[in-house]
Amino acid sequence: MSKIKSDPRRRTARISKIGNHMTPPPSSNSSTFGLSPGTLVYVGPEVAKDTTIKLVEYNEEYHEQRTIKNLKDCQISGEKPYISWLDIDGIHESEVIEAVGKLHNIHLLILEDVMNTKQKPKIEFYGDSYAYISLKMLYWQDEAGEINAEHISFLLGANYVISFQEKRTGDVFRPVLDRIKASVGKTRRNGADYLLFSLIDLIVDNYLEILERMSEKLEELEGLILAGKHRDPIGQLYNLKRQLTLMRKYVWPLRDMLSHGLRENSKLISKSTFPYFRDVHDHVTHVIDSIDSNRELLTGLIDIHYSTLSSRMNSVMKTLTIYSAVFMPLTFIVGIYGMNFDNMPELRNPNGYFYTIGGMVALAVGLLIYFRRRGWM
Repeated sequence: MSKIKSDPRRRTARISKIGNHMTPPPSSNSSTFGLSPGTLVYVGPEVAKDTTIKLVEYNEEYHEQRTIKNLKDCQISGEKPYISWLDIDGIHESEVIEAVGKLHNIHLLILEDVMNTKQKPKIEFYGDSYAYISLKMLYWQDEAGEINAEHISFLLGANYVISFQEKRTGDVFRPVLDRIKASVGKTRRNGADYLLFSLIDLIVDNYLEILERMSEKLEELEGLILAGKHRDPIGQLYNLKRQLTLMRKYVWPLRDMLSHGLRENSKLISKSTFPYFRDVHDHVTHVIDSIDSNRELLTGLIDIHYSTLSSRMNSVMKTLTIYSAVFMPLTFIVGIYGMNFDNMPELRNPNGYFYTIGGMVALAVGLLIYFRRRGWM
């Protein structure tokens, strides 16, 4: 994929001037603290790759996709009879984000949220001009057993969608691009609002896939714990609980965001597309309910694990107590005959040793039989 041409001196400068704002260079430690609202600063992990931009234009009979090499070619014309989708892969280069914002009259506060990967999911309508949506694309890492989040933003106009995504190894929206190219489904026959639905639906479906993987891992741990085959599952249990809490943090605002979008009387979302957004809202509700159910199951498994440890400890203590009770009278007998008195007739009996050993064995066996009959062992 081709790279966006930008002045390298602006990227490597210690301080770069963007519009009327003085902005530090991109850094994983960047923060908007102390800066004026609308200052374009990338907040997120450091990215070494350049930003790439694709422009997809289509309608039912027409489709074209090209890579943008000059920022001036990013401008979308609202007069053409097709849907335009500008996909910006990489939000760490502030000069690129600023240029796109100027070409499409995007508010600086929106651009600030676009570049802030810590921004929570939300939706904002700017009249009937455009709507801004931000949410998180989640990835499940099997090796680490952790969730990795990618910041995604959308700008919905009358006949266009602008998407902003963090620079990653793979393209998040590849399935939607393939459907548009192959003219499969309803995307080519509908407007920009349906394209936005398709992109959000793709992200939510990925939530369900991640949740399914976590549920499988949880069921595996549950079986091992109940069978007593996992000696120390507490670390994995707490890690899963932490990942579910993190996932809930990302997904929970999405339900309210979709509810607000459905209540908003905006011309940007047609009545024919409303049922699709309600379906996404139902999927998000299902994800949240599943997260809460799995968290309750995790809490129960942790309690079961500690109960199992307590029961095992009680069993060990009971066994040790029984052995102590058996050997206590034997120790008493040995202690008596270990005293150094001269007048002990049993010591001079030729068979005294055998009588003593036999009595001790009989006493031990009798105690064991008594304990078993009482159900103590």
